[in-house]
Amino acid sequence: PRDTRRPLQGGAMAIIYSLVARGTCVLAEFTSTSGNFTTVTRRILEKLPSEDSRMSYVYDRHVFHYIVDEGLTFLCMADEEFGRRVPFAFLEDIKARWFNTYGSSGAHALAYGMNEDFSRVLSRQMDFHSNDGDADAINRVRGEIDEVKAVMVDNIERVLERGEKIELLVDKTDSLSQQAFRFKKQSNGLRRALWWKNCKLTLLLTTAAGVVVLLVLMGFCGATFQHCRA
Repeated sequence: PRDTRRPLQGGAMAIIYSLVARGTCVLAEFTSTSGNFTTVTRRILEKLPSEDSRMSYVYDRHVFHYIVDEGLTFLCMADEEFGRRVPFAFLEDIKARWFNTYGSSGAHALAYGMNEDFSRVLSRQMDFHSNDGDADAINRVRGEIDEVKAVMVDNIERVLERGEKIELLVDKTDSLSQQAFRFKKQSNGLRRALWWKNCKLTLLLTTAAGVVVLLVLMGFCGATFQHCRA
């Protein structure tokens, strides 16, 4: 049956934040909202095992889901009521796209070395898995995700040291990062439009100046330049 899941109010995504990291070195990340969850994520990355694994950690009303594969961590934060199947389908999707694009280069990449390109992939797939009702059905048909029921769920207090847990703040109405991304795209488009407009203006002025010079010469030399011939 068709998934009747609808986008959250205010256009906010159910998958709020995602990243790809090697240990604590973040290679690419994207968020559609503002908040302090990036700080919380860095704390979590310090505690995750290096061997291949998958797990979910409940943090207040949100859940951090992660997959560790070939030394890389694929992590996302989602609303608790969004469940686990779709977030893990998203992580499997991102993992496949990462390895298809970069292979093993993530093992030696610098921090944010792939962020410029792959953050766009994270953004696009977060929106797809959060808001497209067919996304979950597609993953079921293809059989791309493992049985999520086998994934352990634990509370974040078991991972963080006493006193390390901080209040998780998420502002779903701000969408600062998404606005910045759109502003950058609009700025690039405006810059190209202005450049092309300047080129056309320069060409027009050059043509007009050439016509004026030609008319002046024709005034002195005649229409066929007979008066100026040696």
